[in-house]
Amino acid sequence: MRGATSAPRSLGWLLLPALLVLALFLGSVALLFFHAFWGKDGFSLIYFRQILDRADYHEVFLRTVSIAAIVSVAAAVLAYPIAWLLWRLPRWRNLLLVIVLVPWLVSLVVRTYGWLVILGPKGFLNETLKWAGVIQSPLPLIFNDLGVVIGLTHVLMPFAVISTLSVLLQIDNRLEEASESLGAGGFETWRRVVLPLSLPGVFTGLSITFLTSMGAIVTPILLGGIRQKMAGTQIYQEVVYNFNMSKASAWAICLLLLSALGLALLRAAEAALVPKADR
Repeated sequence: MRGATSAPRSLGWLLLPALLVLALFLGSVALLFFHAFWGKDGFSLIYFRQILDRADYHEVFLRTVSIAAIVSVAAAVLAYPIAWLLWRLPRWRNLLLVIVLVPWLVSLVVRTYGWLVILGPKGFLNETLKWAGVIQSPLPLIFNDLGVVIGLTHVLMPFAVISTLSVLLQIDNRLEEASESLGAGGFETWRRVVLPLSLPGVFTGLSITFLTSMGAIVTPILLGGIRQKMAGTQIYQEVVYNFNMSKASAWAICLLLLSALGLALLRAAEAALVPKADR
């Protein structure tokens, strides 16, 4: 009896660290809303008005959403063939998966500086094109939206690969055999059988990359520069340079609402394209 009563107590002590982390998270969220909605004279929407009344801030929101959408689609499109290759080559799957995940072992800042070396005015790509006579002056590949899209796509593509691969591995090979026995070719089988069944993984990857791109800070700062602002970099500037926690909190809530809207649209698209039985 004594052992039976001590077991729940021991389990409770084990849950204590998780409860502390949860309390810190909820406390941080509560503090975020407090800073955003509480002014000098009490409840106030002044910080939201400061954001919504400025046209340049509207451009920041538009750039953030458009870059996140482009990155998520590009990552999903580029990740699908890689995930399909990993699915089709079980003998080499572990090795190829390690190659896909190796960039995660390198710091995000180091990876981003690597793109500066490749895409810079005197970087590898521009110098190679100039040596080949393709261009006369360097192409503007960094400190613009293009550089941010390239960097974020590279950083987030492994998420899309893993999401798609996890669903492909669950597809029964007998479905392909049945399709081929009915006269369908390889491409037709992929289009009518494999692709529809793998769409849940594709949409999961889209959601992850979209949400992560919406709040990106390091890559937009290094590859986009100071002028190409996104919502994440604007929050960083308000906290680090302006020491304006209240306005940064308002920015964070606006970003949260935009991200939730984007996620809802992705879920609606998934509901329209993916049969309910496959979700």
